[in-house]
Amino acid sequence: MADNKAKRGGADRALIALTEKYEVAYWSKKFKVTPAKLKYAVKKVGHSARKVEEYIKLQKHRAADKSRIALSEPYEVRYWSKKFKITPAKLRLVVGAAGHSSKKVEAYLTAQKAAKKKKAKKTTKKAAKKAATRKKAA
Repeated sequence: MADNKAKRGGADRALIALTEKYEVAYWSKKFKVTPAKLKYAVKKVGHSARKVEEYIKLQKHRAADKSRIALSEPYEVRYWSKKFKITPAKLRLVVGAAGHSSKKVEAYLTAQKAAKKKKAKKTTKKAAKKAATRKKAA
């Protein structure tokens, strides 16, 4: 149904008309979402601008919350420890050192793994050097 241009009151301002391009553009810009996300939100919660705004804020909050590791929740500790292939105790230590961001934890673990490989490589080279000097001496 098209927007009634004769109605210009508060009730009309509180509704989102998806059939009007200028309204879709306005509300998309206001809520900082794509027109497709705006249309999906309207279909999900209705044409009320207030409800759509609440829904979009909730979705943004959930998206931001997914990348954080909550050590207070046992299911999250299990999930992240399986994902990073470490024990829950080690996960707690790493989160303490790197922070609650899953990206920071992943970067920290990658750096530790690289340092461990580098150290193992040096140890192997030293052992090979010692073996070579022993052969010369013998």
